[in-house]
Amino acid sequence: MNTQLSQAQIASYQANGFIVIEDFLNAQELEHWRKVVTEAIASRGKTKLAGREGQEKWQEGDGYYDRVFVQRINLWQDNSAMRELMLDARLGKMAADLAGVEGIRIWHDQALIKQAWGNPTGWHLDNPYWSFFSQQAISIWVALDDVTLENGCLYFVPGTHKTASYTNVNIGQNIGDLFLAYPDWSTLNAISAPMKAGSCSFHNGLVAHGAGANMTPGSRRAMTCAYMPEGSRFNGKANVLPQSYLDTLKEGDLLNNDEQNPLIYSSTKA
Repeated sequence: MNTQLSQAQIASYQANGFIVIEDFLNAQELEHWRKVVTEAIASRGKTKLAGREGQEKWQEGDGYYDRVFVQRINLWQDNSAMRELMLDARLGKMAADLAGVEGIRIWHDQALIKQAWGNPTGWHLDNPYWSFFSQQAISIWVALDDVTLENGCLYFVPGTHKTASYTNVNIGQNIGDLFLAYPDWSTLNAISAPMKAGSCSFHNGLVAHGAGANMTPGSRRAMTCAYMPEGSRFNGKANVLPQSYLDTLKEGDLLNNDEQNPLIYSSTKA
């Protein structure tokens, strides 16, 4: 696993809000990740979020959003092999170094599979959906297949993390709605991020990004994980937190529950 970061890469990430790392996984590691993700998705069935079996909100449907991608969240919580991948301290250190923070917790993982002829992923910001607000929130996005312009690669608008607020839009049919909320961004150019299988990207939780439609008869698989900087506090949003945990929280509380959001790297505890 290619986990070494140069100062130039860190500086590029902080300036642009994203970075692509080629050949993140070697061939053997890529096959292992593919196997683990495939098995974890199969064992989850139609439920998107761990622990929400039978809850209609979290069941796969047939609406527009469900045809953007197959989504399975927090696979690390109910699959031991996925837990081993996601709790790797090397991933946490990369995220911490890029974000410029001392410690990193998992917010949630996500398998995102854009099926054949799948809808585009509308422009959006990540962090405003979550139960904490942070200018240093960060996600990894690992390509399990070659990701191309034709099958729905990511696009980023560089630097938008520097002027973003926590205003957001839903991922819907009007894929440019984000630019109505942030009109100053509407004249900026987006950068595409095609990747070979085994490569990855990191992006800031406040950088504008989306993905194209899958215009091919094959699927495009990715495994992602969103990270929360250590010391983040509850903002009142439920997002993926279970009700039993929400019942213990009030706004401003420290989000430091190791069962829900494991601390996978800390420079002060190394």
